[in-house]
This record gives sequence, structure tokens and C-alpha cells, in this order.
Amino acid sequence: MSTPPSAEPPAIELDAPAAALPTSRGLRVGYLVAGLAFTALGIIGAFLPLMPTTIFLILAAGCFGRSSPKLEAWLLNHPRFGPSVRAWRANGAIPRKAKVFACLGMASGMAIFLIAARPKLWLGLLVGAIMAACAAFVVSRPAPPAA
Repeated sequence: MSTPPSAEPPAIELDAPAAALPTSRGLRVGYLVAGLAFTALGIIGAFLPLMPTTIFLILAAGCFGRSSPKLEAWLLNHPRFGPSVRAWRANGAIPRKAKVFACLGMASGMAIFLIAARPKLWLGLLVGAIMAACAAFVVSRPAPPAA
């Protein structure tokens, strides 16, 4: 009989080699500031309906990977935000529920844009085409593998 898998994902330990981090202190500070800003935007997005969360956290993890391995590990091990960032890194995967919410958010944003801005036809079509391309990208991503 095998033992059941732990409910907790294993902690990710990141000890980035010195070569992986930029040698310029200014560049590392820039990545750190950007990572903190993206993290703040991601946390705000967790509470505001039309503001995305995961994309900002994916960007934050990338910035932390170039500036602070400890903050990168914190984000990847975070109980709420970590699984979606790890799924994206491992497989470029987006969970089905996230796909639905992302597409609903894009459709809502498009509707608000059309109603509030009343754009000219060409602008409405351009924004609609961009939104449709983004939605197609989201929908085309694989789902994370079953645990």
C-alpha cells in the first residue's frame, strides 16, 4: 500500500547561481522594484473583478528570479498564488476556471469600453480583435496536469 501524497506541495528551494543574477546592482534593484510593483498589482487584482492577478504574479516571479531568489521562492511557495505561477512555469498551463474568468473579464471589459467610450467603428473593431486574440491565446493554453 502506498502512502497518500501530501496535501502540501513541496517547498521550492531556489539557490540561483551568481551567474543567473545580473551583475549590475542597478539592474537588480530595477528588477526588484518591478517585481514588488507587479506583486502589488497582482494582489490588488485578487480583489478587483476586472483586474488580472496571475499575469502580474508571473511577471513578478520573473523579476524576482533576476533580483531576489528568496522573494521568488516566497511567491512560488505562496499557498494561494504559487500554484498558478508554478503551473505556468512548468507547462504554460492555465486552469479551466481561470480561463473562464479571464474570458469573462475580457468580454466585460469590451462591453464597458463599447458602452462608455462609444468608439468609432474602426477602433471598436481593432480593440475587439485584440481582445479576441488575447482570449484565443488564453483558451489555447493547456490545463495543468491532474495532481
